[in-house]
Amino acid sequence: MVCRLNEYQVVGRKLPSAEDASPKLYRMRIFAPNDVVAKSRFWYFLKKLRKVKKAAGEIVSLNQISEKRPEQIKNFGIWIRYDSRSGTHNMYKEYREMSRVEAVAHCYQDMASRHRARFRSVQIIRVAEVKDADVRRQYIKQLLSKDLTFPLPHRINKIAKEHRALYIAKRPSTFY
Repeated sequence: MVCRLNEYQVVGRKLPSAEDASPKLYRMRIFAPNDVVAKSRFWYFLKKLRKVKKAAGEIVSLNQISEKRPEQIKNFGIWIRYDSRSGTHNMYKEYREMSRVEAVAHCYQDMASRHRARFRSVQIIRVAEVKDADVRRQYIKQLLSKDLTFPLPHRINKIAKEHRALYIAKRPSTFY
């Protein structure tokens, strides 16, 4: 799956004024396709959490966060809140992916397929790496066994090039 999301760290604050010369800084980790959407989501969440809006605030810094170990597979727990047709729901889901961004992208796809939840209606509250011993969901636990193997059905025998025919009268036998 091609991942079109990135993880950004956005730091912003209210504009300095006469009463408050150095206002409090607010930092968020936002998953978005680009920095413009990341800034927009930052102001969306900050307006909900604190009495700060874009017209009376400023972005202090915007950094793209990269994965520490992108070649190692990890378990991720994602706490989300989403608006369905009937109300707002909290949810915890687990994914086994190579990076936080891939796990969140998988979560958005999963929410769209299972619950018909759009990107705008899903809010990522927290993403954490989960140890193998702390995994809760059975569909992830089954992938953690040491002797995990997958069957290789319908394999075709490789025949040496000198014995291979261009056209054969019967279909290949693929069962073992």
